[in-house]
Amino acid sequence: MKSLVYWAKQNNAQQWNSELSKEWMGSAGVIAGLLYVDGRVRVYHGKKTKLPKRFVTREKLCLRGMSDYWVNDAIGQPYFVVSSAHNKGLLSILKTEIIPKLLKEVPNQPTESELTRNPQLSRFSVIFDREGYSPEFFKQMWEEQRISYYTYRKYAGKDWPEEMFKEEEVKLHNGEVVRMMLAEKMTKLSKKVNVREIRRLTQSGHQTAIITTDFIPDMAVIAGTMFARWSQENFFKYMREHFGIDRLIEYGTAPVDETVKVVNPAYRDIESRIRSVSQKLGKRVSEFGQITLELEDKNITEEDEEMKKYVIKKSQLQEVIELYRNEVAGLKEQRKQIEKSIEIGELPECEQYSSLTNEKKHIVDTIKMIDYRAETAMATMIEPKLSQRKTTRVLLRQIFSTEVDIEPDIENKILNVSLHSLSNERSNKIALKLCKQLNEIETVFPGTEMRLVYKLVSL
Repeated sequence: MKSLVYWAKQNNAQQWNSELSKEWMGSAGVIAGLLYVDGRVRVYHGKKTKLPKRFVTREKLCLRGMSDYWVNDAIGQPYFVVSSAHNKGLLSILKTEIIPKLLKEVPNQPTESELTRNPQLSRFSVIFDREGYSPEFFKQMWEEQRISYYTYRKYAGKDWPEEMFKEEEVKLHNGEVVRMMLAEKMTKLSKKVNVREIRRLTQSGHQTAIITTDFIPDMAVIAGTMFARWSQENFFKYMREHFGIDRLIEYGTAPVDETVKVVNPAYRDIESRIRSVSQKLGKRVSEFGQITLELEDKNITEEDEEMKKYVIKKSQLQEVIELYRNEVAGLKEQRKQIEKSIEIGELPECEQYSSLTNEKKHIVDTIKMIDYRAETAMATMIEPKLSQRKTTRVLLRQIFSTEVDIEPDIENKILNVSLHSLSNERSNKIALKLCKQLNEIETVFPGTEMRLVYKLVSL
């Protein structure tokens, strides 16, 4: 594995990250074939470029920024990140950037002969939320690449009868075992692709629908794999709070490929107008229907004086409804004349934009991935010694922020790292055991022949 200095000099941080992700996937074992993909918006408040706006869930606003799409394993550890200035969405990024990269890097993929012998076997599985939902895409990827997908179902329809559900033991990828009420049946989406639909029944009576084109594992394994997606959400939360993954690393801009297709602003504007008028139309239609119900409830006949008021009101609403319907029809005709997508170079000058430069960010993001993975490994070492799993990283952060004395022993080729005493005796005991485990690894300090030896200095 080449050093950080080498990749920095080569100005190719992405290649460095690719080399690392291959190594990480190779050491991941059975979970290497389960890839979790989700996007985050890195908000940009600067004035050097007018990046397209996109919805930021945590802010509940549409803001300008870059989209970062992270690929993680089943326990939340990161493999790589793809950044995009374009507001194309998860599905587009999956097709153009993430899937081609995974096809090259995921280890131990089945051979063509193995795929032929077992028509249900897939190369690997990709798990994401409803943003990537597309029956056409599922069908294409299965038929062309033999890649299976897990996601939540859109438009799930009616609830299934409760007698279909049975209690299953579900083992999560972090080792935790839970019990869930699950049911399964085969479903055809949009008359295009056959999928397994698995539903979980909660104590409140809510049914969560999962769909997948992975036909081999038991439904309990499918449920455990899908619900492990929360490990990626936890990763985002932790990295935002303690690693600053949303922080702007550099302030430069870079040109974008002007041949890339983006949504035509004129098409987007007319779509917005159609939605606005349609909402007004729906409201008036609802009011018209309410008047009809009131007449039936009050049993008002045509001879009643009060009927005149209702007739006038219905007549006025009918006129407004007709106007809105005509306006919607006219807007839809206009929409037919407008291209939905155009190249960036064809955008009006006021709408054109550049990308934020990403080289330094990719280097820093890769370092943060290494750090997070190292912290996760140490958390695994000390977790059995703690009563609550959530306190493991708290203790590690305390260790990281504690002062140390570094003393080189040139003669014996040892670099002594002496950790100062922690806040209490219990923490000291755990830190002492961690030092012992780290010493057994016999790590050599990079660029030297000196072996790291960790000690705890009690005050």
